[in-house]
Amino acid sequence: MKPGNDRCTSRETHGLKKTLACALILGTSLLGHPEPGRCERIKPVEFWVAPDGADTNPGTREQPLASVSIALRKARELRRLTNAAVAHGARIILRGGVYRLTSPVLIRPEDSGTATGPTVIEAAPGERPVLSGGVEVTGWRKLTEKIPGLPKAAQKNVWVADPPQFCGRIVESRQLWVNGRKAVRAREPNGEAMHRLIAWDRQKQEAWIPAAPVRALRRTQHLEMIFHQQWEIAVCRVKTLRVEGDKACVTFHDPEGPIQFEHPWPQPVMTTNYASPFVLANAIEFLDAPGEWFQELPSGRIFYWPRANEEMTQARAVVPALETLVHVSGSLDRPVQHVHFRGITFAHTSWLRPSYAGHVPLQAGMYLLDAYKLVPKGTPEWRSLDNQAWIGRPPGAVTVRAARNIRFEQCAFEHLASAGLDAEHGVQDSTIECCLFRDIGGNGIQLGKFSDPGIETHLPYNPADDREVCARIRIANNFVTDTANEDWGCVGICVGFAREVTIAHNEVSNTSYTGISVGWGWTRATNCMRDNIIHANHIHHVATRMCDTAGIYTLSCQPGTVISENFIHDIHMSPYVHDPNHWFYLYLDEGSSYITVRDNWCPEEKFLSNAVGPGNVWERNGPTAPEKVRQTAGPEPHARALLGEMVQ
Repeated sequence: MKPGNDRCTSRETHGLKKTLACALILGTSLLGHPEPGRCERIKPVEFWVAPDGADTNPGTREQPLASVSIALRKARELRRLTNAAVAHGARIILRGGVYRLTSPVLIRPEDSGTATGPTVIEAAPGERPVLSGGVEVTGWRKLTEKIPGLPKAAQKNVWVADPPQFCGRIVESRQLWVNGRKAVRAREPNGEAMHRLIAWDRQKQEAWIPAAPVRALRRTQHLEMIFHQQWEIAVCRVKTLRVEGDKACVTFHDPEGPIQFEHPWPQPVMTTNYASPFVLANAIEFLDAPGEWFQELPSGRIFYWPRANEEMTQARAVVPALETLVHVSGSLDRPVQHVHFRGITFAHTSWLRPSYAGHVPLQAGMYLLDAYKLVPKGTPEWRSLDNQAWIGRPPGAVTVRAARNIRFEQCAFEHLASAGLDAEHGVQDSTIECCLFRDIGGNGIQLGKFSDPGIETHLPYNPADDREVCARIRIANNFVTDTANEDWGCVGICVGFAREVTIAHNEVSNTSYTGISVGWGWTRATNCMRDNIIHANHIHHVATRMCDTAGIYTLSCQPGTVISENFIHDIHMSPYVHDPNHWFYLYLDEGSSYITVRDNWCPEEKFLSNAVGPGNVWERNGPTAPEKVRQTAGPEPHARALLGEMVQ
């Protein structure tokens, strides 16, 4: 067949031999001989999937399958048998609707495509399929029985549902969405208000708080305290609560209790003029306002006070059951390759670790497994280091490991407990473009190494095997908003140890901490990072809850990195931060070295270089940057149209 020609022209291919060949290439059944001298243009094999399909179906448009996993298996089998039908790729086409997953979709090296024949998982034209890790909460009824501890005002307004079930068990949850809007886990005080600590005793590992908010509590089981501590929060499960007059003494469960008091950075701030704020959560006594909910354990029943215009007999209420929806997972020797996602929504994930082990993060949501102050200072690698820490990584709704040429295009990541898209290690030559990230508890995008659990987090990462490094990844034309809405210390776009990453033409807004963060390790030492590009992003209304923050933030030595032509504005500090002036449009933090910062527009020259290394260059940043920066930053015109359709 000649390139670009739709006809089979050789006479030798006429007849049955030719018919068989064309059928194999097209993946079609032999329903008769085609007209001599003709066959259709070679196309990828297709498997259609629909929420009302059946996995016993052949996977055609008319008789679709029910699950993505079975469609992947069928394509995998064709590749295993070197069937010519997949020589030009495999398309798994999802009809619109919700696909309720009972386990994550696993994509392995055997699912790999090729440059000319990728494996594509995509939405049917004009439709929006949703891969959901959630379970619907049904059977809502107006509460009639008396519930001990429930505030009097709530007795006439609260609705109750029996415990949702998932794969034969009761679902325990930290999230509830009603008609697509996240409900508020019952808390004290309400809204954005916070209480203040009275005392913080690190020696006795005790917190002292006002007694008024806790006097009415019948028990402390499952009660949590969420502390504001500079650039992070901490979630600690209450172990004991002792009221003494107008004060109350609180202690916390292991493992988070000792870590919270021993780790030096960040800590609650306690001075003569300031006491760190906190909230209390997850007690039925706090269910006292519309939009709040509480799950009773061990029964699993869910109580909810509807917001205005929410009719619970018709409402769609969802709790998450799965932590991760899709695992793309290979090895360095056998990476997953050439897998594309187009037009897919990933929604409703859970993360229960804070309910069982608390959550005490170091930065960007990376939680501490162990941490303490060094006396005297110093390690063999860093003579003046004053602390050591070992961290864990919060999960992503979609995780990618050891993979190449992976693409996410026009996808949505929303209603998620932890991170959105997580490219962990060994991910190279990949693209995240024209995607929507919103209503996410942690980082919108997290990418690269943030120290393995067994490696002290201040050590530079520079693996001997270059394939392990996340490299040559393009993050462009995405809309990232309402992230870090549970762990306030997380970031819109967060990159750790990685190189040749391009972050361009994204819009990042409404996140509690930093907009875009690149780097990890706090070190000037040589590491794998270099040649990262942060260009033409529109960043605004970030750092809404935390301080020591910025529109764009960097860490550690990363030669060749360029931060250019970004438009950053409207950073307004929360009234609860300890230092309302400690924020910046551009912030090069510890060890940042050999970075060029030029032509970034912001309304004033509010920048910081803190404990940086050599080789940084600053040129024309602030209100004197070229005016075109404000006009061209953010998603490009073609992407704005696509994103506009997705946001609706």
